[in-house]
Amino acid sequence: MSMPTAFPSKGLALIADPIYEYIAFTVRDADAPDEVAEEDLIDTAWMQRLRRIHQLQSARWVYPSAEHSRFQHSLGTMHMAGRFARHLYPGLKKLCADAPSPACFEETFRIAGLLHDIGHGPYGHFFDDHFLAGYGLTHELLGRDIIVHRLGSLISGIRRSPSGPFESGESISAEDIGYLIKKPPELSDERRPRWLRFMQQLFSGIYTVDNLDYVQRDAYMTGFSIDIVDINRLLFYSFFSDKGLTLHQAGVSAFTRFLNARLNLYSNVYHHRTGRAIDFHMQEIFTRTLQRLFPWNPERSLSRYLHLNDWSLLQDVERWTQSDDAELKALGREWDHIIGRKVKWKMAYATELAIDRVERGMLSFPKPEQLEEAIRDQLPRSVRSKPFRVDLAAQDPRPLNPMAQSNKRINIYNPSTDSISPEPLKDIFRYIPARVVQFRVFALDHKHDAELARAAGRIFDAPAAEACTTNI
Repeated sequence: MSMPTAFPSKGLALIADPIYEYIAFTVRDADAPDEVAEEDLIDTAWMQRLRRIHQLQSARWVYPSAEHSRFQHSLGTMHMAGRFARHLYPGLKKLCADAPSPACFEETFRIAGLLHDIGHGPYGHFFDDHFLAGYGLTHELLGRDIIVHRLGSLISGIRRSPSGPFESGESISAEDIGYLIKKPPELSDERRPRWLRFMQQLFSGIYTVDNLDYVQRDAYMTGFSIDIVDINRLLFYSFFSDKGLTLHQAGVSAFTRFLNARLNLYSNVYHHRTGRAIDFHMQEIFTRTLQRLFPWNPERSLSRYLHLNDWSLLQDVERWTQSDDAELKALGREWDHIIGRKVKWKMAYATELAIDRVERGMLSFPKPEQLEEAIRDQLPRSVRSKPFRVDLAAQDPRPLNPMAQSNKRINIYNPSTDSISPEPLKDIFRYIPARVVQFRVFALDHKHDAELARAAGRIFDAPAAEACTTNI
């Protein structure tokens, strides 16, 4: 009598995904019902909450198919983190003898990828800037608290990755996961093992497991066509040297293609004129809205925070139009305009500026308000009191505009000289033809477009362009 054949991928399951076809994840083995697997983390209320937080805050009102969530992106980041971990481990182990086993190393990085956005609130980065900042918080800091205090026991119970079991006595530290996702990074924290400090570069560097997923996913879900991101080549030529994450010179072409794709996505999706006009409207009411919806410090009210998301916010503000509270009713009316795409701010002027012109011009205007005041001084007296808003992509780092990272460096390995040099990102830009950022002025109507165009053009020493005709 023949023995039954064991399924070779026992304890694994697949999630269908439009970017990677399938994402593998660990599930509880029927022979070990008490074990902890990735499915246990995925099925927590904290992870499922991310289904109700959109990946794109206002661009989804411009691109109707862009209804994807932070949940989908988190699964994709976990998958990308696993790929990088498996590829980078052999080289890292040579540099860091204290690195854990391959399976524990892979799973540490996968869990960090899965949970990197766990602290996000409604409208993502907008929530950071217009609510969390008031408490001295970011979604990464909140995420670290959730990981350590709400998910720590699950994380510490995991004992295998999709590649196999950990070595005896190994486990994952929730504190290490919180460290990996923290921004800005703590690369100088000598208390952390060297292998962990090295791996944090793949969450806080120029190309990361986070942005490698969202560039592909956001482009696909919006229907926006960009150059193919050659992940396989970029991954193949990435390795660890004693200087940290390093890219072989032969991988620079793949890196520049990724960077160009990211720049195009930023200009055409994240910084779309209608999305930005909606953002300006939301800025006027978002803080007051959250003060009424959530009058607590999220760090001290995690149980309440669990139930705060895009869906709950929209359901509440839609009811406010019928409120007897005058402030709630007024806020409800403004949200009704936003939800109905009754766009308040109209684009009066737009131009594209080479990054070097932006850097020269912005030396005197480090804040948007200062630039707005400078333009106002150039206007005829009869127009100076009219409300308008200035929008410059280089001053809006969420999601991070690569142009705002121009001072960062990437280690490039030259095989001809067998040397590694930290090359500034701004020098890499020379390989990219379209090195521009968008500069726009928005007003409440189109009555003074010509005056605004002339005043804005003078600031950057540019010819005064004609006002752009737009659909808003």
